[in-house]
Amino acid sequence: MAIEVNLAVRYAGIAAALLFAGAVIGFGAALQGFVQAQHPVALLGARGFSNALAFNLLAFVVPGMLAGVVAMALRQRLPATAGWPLRIGAQLVFLAALAYIAMGLLPLDPQDLESKASGLHGTAWMLWSVALVPGLLLLGAALLQVPGWGRFAAVSLAAGFGVLVAGFLLTSVMPAGIPHRIAFGLWFAWLLLAAWPLGPRPQQAGQGAGGLP
Repeated sequence: MAIEVNLAVRYAGIAAALLFAGAVIGFGAALQGFVQAQHPVALLGARGFSNALAFNLLAFVVPGMLAGVVAMALRQRLPATAGWPLRIGAQLVFLAALAYIAMGLLPLDPQDLESKASGLHGTAWMLWSVALVPGLLLLGAALLQVPGWGRFAAVSLAAGFGVLVAGFLLTSVMPAGIPHRIAFGLWFAWLLLAAWPLGPRPQQAGQGAGGLP
């Protein structure tokens, strides 16, 4: 049963990334006038657009739920002696998954970007980035001290700084579509790597379920 659960967590990260990429490419190609490099991803799920509900489910809600599964599994693998930076970092990554789901449940209003609906979507985006960036940085900094997790720690730090730059700096110098896709892409790439180390390793067969791999 433990092996089956670990395999499910592994493929949750893969499924989340594939669903997001497939939805953005597929629905973007079907929407006349949509330009990937210029328009934000959320526009495909905006109110009044055809297939908006399907897009929000496939690009935000379901991938966000799968990301939450990966985050919870990572949190459960922390040792009992894990310090507060590691625990808080894992919790923030899980909260980022919840905020990502909220982006799909609170679609933009393309007719009025200053409306309450658009404001709520923007708030969900901000919560996602504000939770994810410190979460990744805390995880990366703390895991640098855990044997065997050096590479994953470096990836977490790189992803955290990458999302920070894309989400808060690049949006002012280029069309929103590009930095948004960079930020989301870094997150999904991190999820793939976060899910994979959770699988069982032969040399750790005697390790307790609560220890880090």
